[in-house]
Amino acid sequence: MQMLRRTTDPLSQLSDSGVSLWLDDLSRHRLRSGSLKELIATKRVVGVTTDPTTFQTALQDDAGYRQQISELAARGATVDDILWALMTDDVRDASDLFSAVYSRTHGVDGRVCICVDPRLAYEIDATIEQAQELFKVIERNNILITIPATLPGLHAITAAVATGISVNASLIFSLERYSAVMDAYQAGLEQAISSGHDLSQIHSVATFFPSQVDNEVDHRLQSIGSSAAEGLLSRAGIASARLAYQAYEQTFAGRRWEALAKAGARKQRPLWASTGVQGSYQDETRYVAELVAPGTATAAAECTINSVAKYGAIRGDIMIGDYTDAAEVFGDLHAIGIDLGDVFAVLETESVKRFERAWIELRDAVGKHMVRQHAAYR
Repeated sequence: MQMLRRTTDPLSQLSDSGVSLWLDDLSRHRLRSGSLKELIATKRVVGVTTDPTTFQTALQDDAGYRQQISELAARGATVDDILWALMTDDVRDASDLFSAVYSRTHGVDGRVCICVDPRLAYEIDATIEQAQELFKVIERNNILITIPATLPGLHAITAAVATGISVNASLIFSLERYSAVMDAYQAGLEQAISSGHDLSQIHSVATFFPSQVDNEVDHRLQSIGSSAAEGLLSRAGIASARLAYQAYEQTFAGRRWEALAKAGARKQRPLWASTGVQGSYQDETRYVAELVAPGTATAAAECTINSVAKYGAIRGDIMIGDYTDAAEVFGDLHAIGIDLGDVFAVLETESVKRFERAWIELRDAVGKHMVRQHAAYR
């Protein structure tokens, strides 16, 4: 009998444990330089997430957009027209780059995300309309339309899935909202059946931000300043993700899901985003290494991926069954006076505002370039 060799490569171990590694970044420079292609080939990257802050950074640092802005402006395109053209072109090109991954994984990976205008986060109909328009314009089956999981966004998620659109339900912080997201996804699939859509072609991820939970909770713990508070530092994010995975296991094993699975439906996978260490914690790999479980995805910056590749300690699945400690962390936080409901509400509100600011700055940057080009030709 041939013995299987145990790999010592952390990124391979991550993949072997059932975790899909996605890059939390996209730019025209990555596409044209071959950087993204190399990450796919050498670092087991099988998807890409984007958001307004990602494109904001890319537009500021990449001269590759200037010619397209000038050409579109010369044709009379508006700022919004140009902005969407820049983003959809990049997402379309990235989707083509991931086409082999998409085929090899039968549509599970090889995914590229594009976000609806964050200013629509609380507008149901406008979000639905834009999600449908983006799916139509990009014309690639391996894209995910990112919709913020605000209360109005839940209705938009259901409506998008019902029309056969694959969705990234993002900005999830609380377990209650995650439960509502899974319900919205299943409701969309049930409607999709009635409309005659092939459920096997509809995919979804539910995106959490564990490091942001830690940042907000740690700030409040430091204000308390007791030894008990100090003992809870940097524990809330991992605990919330583990309890979310428990909810995932329970939901996608119930009777409602079994009926959808028989019709060909795919589980909505948890995706851990913002996995870089943003606080004082020294282990750069913790939000990757501590959240390993089958059927999940992790979105990380290239520097975090490199850190995991160099010295990440991937111990296989360490999530399943490890829920008692996570629940105790939540209990201890409550006992010490941390209002987690308020924490999650603040994080959602601030995240939407941050994306809105990035979007406005994106529009301003395009507008300024248009003005400069106009002045140059006068």
